[in-house]
Amino acid sequence: MLRNFFRDLLYLRDIATVVMTPIILLPFLLVEGVGEVGKCAYCVCMMAIFWITEALPIAVTSLIPVFLFPIVGILSIKDTSHEYINETNMLFVGGVIVAAAIEHWNIHTRLALKILLKVGPDTKWLMLGLMVPTWFMSMWISNTATAAMMVPIANAILMQLKDTEDEYKNTFNNSAMELDDIAVKVQPEDDIANGESKTLSGEIQKTDNNLLDGLPENVLEDNTNESFTRLCKCLSLSIAYSANCGGIGSLTGTVPNLVMKGQLDMKLEEYGITQSPITFATWMAFGIPLSFTLVIIVWIWLQVMFLRCKNCCGSKNPERVARVKAAVQREYQKLGQVTFGQGAVLVHLIVLVILWVTRDMGGEYGWGKLFKEGFVKDGVPAVFIATLLFIFPSKVPEAFWTREPLKPILSWRAAVDKVPWGVVFLLGGGFAMAKASKESGLSAWVGEKLSVLDFLDPWVLNLVLCYIIAAMTEVTSNTATCTLMMPILANLAVHLKQSPIYLMYPTAIATSFAFMLPVATPPNAVIFSYGYVKVTDMVKAGFVLNIICVLVLIGFTETLGNRLFDFHTFPPEIALHYNITA
Repeated sequence: MLRNFFRDLLYLRDIATVVMTPIILLPFLLVEGVGEVGKCAYCVCMMAIFWITEALPIAVTSLIPVFLFPIVGILSIKDTSHEYINETNMLFVGGVIVAAAIEHWNIHTRLALKILLKVGPDTKWLMLGLMVPTWFMSMWISNTATAAMMVPIANAILMQLKDTEDEYKNTFNNSAMELDDIAVKVQPEDDIANGESKTLSGEIQKTDNNLLDGLPENVLEDNTNESFTRLCKCLSLSIAYSANCGGIGSLTGTVPNLVMKGQLDMKLEEYGITQSPITFATWMAFGIPLSFTLVIIVWIWLQVMFLRCKNCCGSKNPERVARVKAAVQREYQKLGQVTFGQGAVLVHLIVLVILWVTRDMGGEYGWGKLFKEGFVKDGVPAVFIATLLFIFPSKVPEAFWTREPLKPILSWRAAVDKVPWGVVFLLGGGFAMAKASKESGLSAWVGEKLSVLDFLDPWVLNLVLCYIIAAMTEVTSNTATCTLMMPILANLAVHLKQSPIYLMYPTAIATSFAFMLPVATPPNAVIFSYGYVKVTDMVKAGFVLNIICVLVLIGFTETLGNRLFDFHTFPPEIALHYNITA
């Protein structure tokens, strides 16, 4: 009863926010001489408030430009709608369909368990064995789905570390059902329709208390020894944090990556630059070394913070070693032999990655050079391979007169269930807002005002901006934050005579550094729901990681990033556009 009362209050708060925000912001429109800048500021501020408060579902807020921009007169309906389906959105759709096939055939679980069988039960290597597959898989599939799949595996292992055989028998049977249970409790693809998703990986901005209802009990009890409690916290946080880091590794790993690329491409086209420095290959060249370095830092830091004893929980104890091996082996055996369909999905994924990496290898190299310049980009192979998944058979064809009807690797129904279509609107709304900000002059105006920061060294300015963005994403949507900031940072960089990518790239990555709160990302919410980790544990571990990760990011930006993207060279096309000296 009391819970329903508070839910009603929250609903009334949302209604009040939706009604009052346009009224409170009316001075932007009514002030004489406000012009196009004021009109665009009115729309952007309204969307920003709706995104931050989630008074409307995030995807619904992203549709507001379709009617609001034509009404206030800053973009026509044709120009606005055009931004909702573009190359970046097609890249996203193709990549997620391939990811849906990976999940549909349970390849991610097989990979994770196989790695765990190889690393053994020693505590620190067990943790790394959980982190590496989580990191790798979150580059290609949903961060949330990856965490939701890995936490039950970790939970099953923890159950084997309990002291008594009775506890082992009573708890292990429950773990077998948890992979299905958690998928029901946390579904990133559906959550965005309810306004709860925040990244390509289905990241959730809100954490409903119902998430805690019906989840399996954890193995901690009042009489559990301190070292085992720390181990539970350590393994849980390692999964959440490595899922967050993994999204940095590839261009399609998380939505802010695609938002940054899409808005950078729009900015460069404005100056007549048709060749974007961001491709799947160049992103991976920077993102994989960075994200793997961050995973190792997380691994070391969590050991320092939680695994304070050399032989935590008796990981060298022969009986417990046998239990851990038995837990992983039993889960792996349930998967059976590798099927033809699983092998076919893996082949399609490998071919797609090869096509992405080799499309543009710099200079005249790359298969993309075989086609008309500017016509073939990363979205082409993504949609091509995704289409093949609906054609290629899931079984080896048998003799015509004895065979069963052939079925494709992926059905359309399975794809629809897995693809977060609301993210397409989210990306489109961001691109429409960026275009309106450019056309109205709002981005240029804000960038000019922020140019007073030119007294800071560029790397110091970048460091400050990344810390601000990382702090914002602890409580706001990663994608919304990135969408709002990218046009502003692009113009700020131009006013400071820096390449637009210099400020856009690291700040977009910094949106993934949300380590401190359960509501910051869905992987955090998933592991928090198991009850091993308290908010204070996450804050203590995440605060240090936020500081260290941003420093590492800036270090990579000034070294590897500058080598790959030539950050500090002011593009001559932009200098010519503004008639300024670089």
